[in-house]
Amino acid sequence: MTKATDPFTRHCLELLSPLGRPRAKAMFGGVGLYLDDLFIALLADDRLYLKVDARHRPAFEAAGCEPFRYTMKDGREMTMGYWTAPEDALDSAEAMRPWARRAMEAALVAANAKPSRKARPRQD
Repeated sequence: MTKATDPFTRHCLELLSPLGRPRAKAMFGGVGLYLDDLFIALLADDRLYLKVDARHRPAFEAAGCEPFRYTMKDGREMTMGYWTAPEDALDSAEAMRPWARRAMEAALVAANAKPSRKARPRQD
């Protein structure tokens, strides 16, 4: 199980640090990674999964990356919009930069697609 304080988490935070203020938060047996309060990645089973959308998925597929998968209680396998980072991107912040930027773009698009809490009509 990956924890918010383990060496792999600290390494991933260092890789992301040139792009903003990174932080890790424990979640669902794994770790969520944020850059400037934008949720861009998750860590599970000592693997880094970056947020991916349809626009960037072909680049991740071409690099041999894999989607995050988990098994539901009823046995169904589910996938989420997070893909492993390419192995060589884990070597340095410079190598991670283009992949992390893609994750940031995907996270921004997803965040902007959600209706604002302020914009929702109040239901009394």
